[in-house]
Amino acid sequence: MDPVAAPVGPAARHPSAGARLAMTRTRTILFWAAAVALLVGHVIVAWHSLVVWRFWEDEAFNLTVPQNLLAGLGYSSDGALSGSTITPFDPRISTGPVVLLPVTVLLATGIDPVLAARLVPLAYWVLLLAGLAVIGRRIGGRWAALLAVAVPLAFTANASVSPIQGPADLLGEIPAAALLVWALIVLPRRAWLAGLLVGLAIQAKLIVLLALPAFAIALWVLSDGRGWARVRDLLGRAWLPLVMVAVPTLLFELAALMSLGLSGFVDHLRSLVGFVRSGGQGDAATSVVQKLGTLAESWSLPGVIAAVGAVIAIALAVTGIVLRWRSATPEERIVIAYALAAFVGALAFVGWWATASRLPLWVRHPAPGILAFFPIIAAVAVWAVVRMPRARAMRTAGFVAASVVALVVAAGGVVHVAAQFAPPTLITLEQQRAGIAPLAAWVADNDVEWLAADPWGAAVAPIVLSGAHVGLFDAEAMQGVPRLTGGVCATETLVDSGYFRICAAP
Repeated sequence: MDPVAAPVGPAARHPSAGARLAMTRTRTILFWAAAVALLVGHVIVAWHSLVVWRFWEDEAFNLTVPQNLLAGLGYSSDGALSGSTITPFDPRISTGPVVLLPVTVLLATGIDPVLAARLVPLAYWVLLLAGLAVIGRRIGGRWAALLAVAVPLAFTANASVSPIQGPADLLGEIPAAALLVWALIVLPRRAWLAGLLVGLAIQAKLIVLLALPAFAIALWVLSDGRGWARVRDLLGRAWLPLVMVAVPTLLFELAALMSLGLSGFVDHLRSLVGFVRSGGQGDAATSVVQKLGTLAESWSLPGVIAAVGAVIAIALAVTGIVLRWRSATPEERIVIAYALAAFVGALAFVGWWATASRLPLWVRHPAPGILAFFPIIAAVAVWAVVRMPRARAMRTAGFVAASVVALVVAAGGVVHVAAQFAPPTLITLEQQRAGIAPLAAWVADNDVEWLAADPWGAAVAPIVLSGAHVGLFDAEAMQGVPRLTGGVCATETLVDSGYFRICAAP
């Protein structure tokens, strides 16, 4: 037989099969290339967050709790926003024990305080990305997983005076989002565990209470029967998760009761309720339009482009739900439950923030819902395209729409990563450390216990990292206490590090 004419395998006998194989290989290569690029982008952002960006005031204020706990002062802050005295269970510390207790454990090992503070949130960031990969793959396969993991890279909340500089900031928003995602992952089979994870998320950031309706709607979709039968099944599924949601908060408040006594505990609850109702802010007089504009501009892209991508993703996801609602398989019911939970959760967080005129234009406030639920909506958009009818025009339109969403997310991620290399507008962590070293030496030499920040802001972190307790310059308790400032001393300058100065008390 002529070797040239001889069959050489299935591809020779079936060219279409060979073409399909080549296409599959090409898609696989593209997928892994995109996955590696995404991983590199996340690593760059995480590294800069860990060791480049300055340790800012909210991080430093949160760090006072682990420091005081190790010093034998209990679960207390320095109370810089509550009278500038040691304040047990300070309601102004909205980042909870799910974040701060692990930081305490790391601090106890003797490692650098900033690294101890930032490694815990960074671990939660990895947990968030892993969870989005798992839930994205469960929803729509590997490309949906890739898109879900890419969405947080495109999001940035570092443009305001109360930012999330990066994933390692000692804040509760990212840990809360990670726990919410994993709660959704386990919800279909272990609803009690989902409830516990939501409860832990609340003890990472109290505002996560807004996520409860999202989990309620997901449980409703997963319930069996019709009418009252469905309601009974829902109640049967929901009671244990609801109890588990409450467990972490009950344990924390029990610790507060035992520590504060009854009268102190009542005052603590009153302060906590007041803080939750006000958001810790005065009246910022912001509008819904301003808030939505700020949200649109938080994707490292022009707001119009980000808004177009969001509208397309929502439209695709809604189309998929509508098309599969009546004939959904058990697997598709889970996807629909995730989708509706994501819609309700995103609306709860963004809607609360947008309509609360007292809250400033800080996208950090709704960030837990954005980071947990927006990526799921993007993954559902991919699923919707896969589940579209086989009409060529509709599938083509769906593919084009999903590609636009992916391009918008990818462009936002690229811009966010590139921004890490821009010249910093504020001092870096290395410069901050250099400026704090003389202050820390002076604090140690003079056995200084307290320093007053003048004003609240960039002066807070140097005080905390110097080894002193931090108060606020205008507090009654800070009368006669030396002040730290980044400006010019109005009294005698006790020590000048170039970046910061300690001034004699007025």
